[in-house]
Amino acid sequence: MFALALRSVRKRPGRFAATLLSAFLGAVVVMVFNSLHDTVVFGDVDPAGAEMLGIAAGVVGGYGTLLVFFAVASALTVNVRQRAAEIALLRSAGATPAQLRSTVVGEAVVVALAGTLLAAVPAALGGRLLLGLFQDGGQVARDVEHVFGPIALGAGAATTLLASAGAALLAVHRAARDAAGARRSRGRARTVMGCAALVAGAGGVATTFALDPAAPALMAAPAYGSILLATGLALLSPALLRALLGPVERAGGTPGGASVHLAVHNLRRNAARLSGILMPMVLFTGIATATLSIQAAENDAMRASGVARTADDRTLETLNLTIVGIIVVFACVMLVNSLYAATSHRRGEFGRQRLAGATPAQVLGTVGAEGVVLTAAGVLLGTVAGLAGTLAFTVVRTDEVLPDRGPAIWLGVAAVAAAATLATSLATARRALRVPAVRAAAVTA
Repeated sequence: MFALALRSVRKRPGRFAATLLSAFLGAVVVMVFNSLHDTVVFGDVDPAGAEMLGIAAGVVGGYGTLLVFFAVASALTVNVRQRAAEIALLRSAGATPAQLRSTVVGEAVVVALAGTLLAAVPAALGGRLLLGLFQDGGQVARDVEHVFGPIALGAGAATTLLASAGAALLAVHRAARDAAGARRSRGRARTVMGCAALVAGAGGVATTFALDPAAPALMAAPAYGSILLATGLALLSPALLRALLGPVERAGGTPGGASVHLAVHNLRRNAARLSGILMPMVLFTGIATATLSIQAAENDAMRASGVARTADDRTLETLNLTIVGIIVVFACVMLVNSLYAATSHRRGEFGRQRLAGATPAQVLGTVGAEGVVLTAAGVLLGTVAGLAGTLAFTVVRTDEVLPDRGPAIWLGVAAVAAAATLATSLATARRALRVPAVRAAAVTA
């Protein structure tokens, strides 16, 4: 079956483009930060610089590892879901579930290996650039030379390959559990995990009020609380999306009401499937808003007090901005992959709508309305999570409610989320509409 996996990747490389991109970006992130370990072990670094590089590699490298798994899992889940007919044909031809699992896992490993090999050179350059940023900030001595060695290469290969294999197994497992009882079981498990994350996040935010305003750990409690709140809201996004559709549905009589009505119907019917789009949007909005706003409030508070920023303060700011940058990249990749796959998979639906009398402009209007509603729901849920941590931090640290730059940061985050959602969905739908309606309608979903 591994030979079949090799032939599948070679014959249809376009199908695995999203997985390759996720594996490539993941390997780059993991290798870049683990090259700091190489620099400490094999280079000449003073103890203070070594401690700072070790913290940076450990903290951001851990985030990167988790994001690699989620990004690859998202791409593979969409890939396997769209190959339901192919998998059913292989089953009818005599393939066992174990053989199907080995085929999908083999494909994922082949793609992950290619992504790892492609990532080596960019990761070496990125690691050198990252070390230069720390040197410019005074956290590391200027004479330290960057080393890209076995730790970075081994960690990048191991993380990417294991994450891809595990995500492939998870995707096949989800595809196999298509019985109604299994879906209910998954729904209950997701609800329990979502509620647990919300409780833990609320506890983290509440802990902020028990800390000293000058404590070094003050930023950690609200930031991690917002991350957990965003995770919980993302897990509960199918149910929350249905609840948020009520006001939009009641507004269906406004201009453009037909498109809005059809969009709301589609969103309500496919709320569980669309959670793959909402989850990265909620995580991106919540984590980016909280981290950037809390860091901005801390910078303003230190500037107002006249206290000089230490090397540790600059290191923390660098880590926060780097983490947000990684989250932005992976969340956008996951969002674009999910949107592209979900919209292109509706080619048959678009064809049937056109045969029933809908014009291409009306189809695009429906897709645009769906994108607007999804963006509004994702940004709203993410804002709730991000605002909770931000308010707790600013009240304790500055006795104010919001940081001065908070609204501008939120607008920037929301604009990125809206641009990625609408641009991807409309561009993909426009491409699908180029196919003649009769031929598109013959495509089975």
